Amino acid sequence: MTTNLAAFNTGSYYAGPKWKVLLWYFCNYYIFNSAFPWPYGLKSKLLKLFGARVGKGLVIKTKVRIKYPWLLTIGDHCWIGESVWIDNLAAVTLGDHVCLSQGALLLTGNHDYKQPDFPYRLGPIHIENGAWIGAMAVVCAGVTCGSHAVLTVNSVVSKEMEPWLIYSGNPAVAVRKREMKGHTVTILNTAAI
Repeated sequence: MTTNLAAFNTGSYYAGPKWKVLLWYFCNYYIFNSAFPWPYGLKSKLLKLFGARVGKGLVIKTKVRIKYPWLLTIGDHCWIGESVWIDNLAAVTLGDHVCLSQGALLLTGNHDYKQPDFPYRLGPIHIENGAWIGAMAVVCAGVTCGSHAVLTVNSVVSKEMEPWLIYSGNPAVAVRKREMKGHTVTILNTAAI
């Protein structure tokens, strides 16, 4: 048996009505993925118009790509940096005070390489309150990034990130506790570091 990409189809996957997908394509291209610094408030309103749930205080920079806003939930006071790509074929949820740095990629889709027709293999991404995804880092399908976890620059995570830990590398592993001035953290699962 060999790979047969000609046999690929999306199966039961449904992105949404074609008119909505097409209309979002133009909005995404001309407003969100633009180098022009459109106001954050306008971007928040457009995301909501297309079905995203967006909290207050969203900072969303230029050259951002979002696949389907109707599969996106953003908490309060989140930062989305330049050239972030939210490739959300499945749901993406950002808690409050989440930071996605420049060029970060949230990747909810993959392909089943064990099947000759290479079907979709999808999974939601949850990034909990206070987590930080570093520049050029990749979060893969099905991952939960625990509260206040950090994924360092250019790292790739494909498994759950425990709260209050800093992860680095490809594949990302826990390297130390995240400490904040004036805040004491007790980590129950010390086997992760």
